[in-house]
Amino acid sequence: MSIASEGRVVVLAGGLSPERDVSLRSGRRVADALRVTGVDVGVLDVDANLMANLAAQPPACVVPLLHGGPGEDGAIRDVLVALGLPFVGSGPSACRRAFDKPIASSLVGAAGVAVPSSMALPHATFRELGAAAVLDAVVARLGLPLMVKPTRGGSSLGATVVRSAADLPSAMVAAYAYGDIALIESFVHGTEVAVSVVEDAAGARALPVVEVVPDGGFYDYGARYTAGATEFVTPARLSDDVLAACAETALTVHRVLGLRDWSRSDLIVDAAGVPWYLEVNVAPGMTETSTYPQAVLAAGLDLGAVTASLVDLAITRG
Repeated sequence: MSIASEGRVVVLAGGLSPERDVSLRSGRRVADALRVTGVDVGVLDVDANLMANLAAQPPACVVPLLHGGPGEDGAIRDVLVALGLPFVGSGPSACRRAFDKPIASSLVGAAGVAVPSSMALPHATFRELGAAAVLDAVVARLGLPLMVKPTRGGSSLGATVVRSAADLPSAMVAAYAYGDIALIESFVHGTEVAVSVVEDAAGARALPVVEVVPDGGFYDYGARYTAGATEFVTPARLSDDVLAACAETALTVHRVLGLRDWSRSDLIVDAAGVPWYLEVNVAPGMTETSTYPQAVLAAGLDLGAVTASLVDLAITRG
């Protein structure tokens, strides 16, 4: 099926989440890549004018590249379904499963993937039971170091590595700044990798594993999106067996959560070569420093052509 014969493609970018800037950068890059392939593409922000814009010129397909909030929790996709518009990416229910980190970890862990031990603490519970007593219990159960982050959202916003019990209260405050529930996980030491999955007519396949080596030791927001702040190695410096295990883990996550078209799983490979699941992204970042485009390039593929093929799949579904 020819994309050109199907009309205009709209990339959704922006929105009002804390990851707005990243979303805008992702959207512009993908739109430019699609144009190179000959696609008629426009970029729309998610604001009060979106519905009118979509109604005035209904697109043949929508590519949601919204990070955080409604862009990944299924809400915008519910609207696209209600409007009858084909779109690239996972459906609303799958997005909700993936966006809620404790739920996603539980489902992935039940499928046999290694996941860190964890606790999810709502702000109200944390406050009502007494912060000091709760945190003492957390450390007693999970030990140190810990990873503390919001249960929803991405780009490591509100995430903190806690190596001392004295630093745990401030880490909780940072997580609660981005959501009402904080996820506290046992920290897994090892090699951090990102594994992207893309689908075509033959099904889902994992792209080359990207090793992530942040200069500061923690892959936070600045390390993710500041050029030169992180070293990326593709394929990751791991044995073939471990690389295959990472790829299989990402495919399992994609399948178990019911994801579609594309996804990116963040993993830690421990000293024994075991991949541990951290989280998954249903709208992978597409900026100049994002791992998904690097994996596409390492696979010998073109970002525009890959995205155009996903648009074809979405239009066919629609």
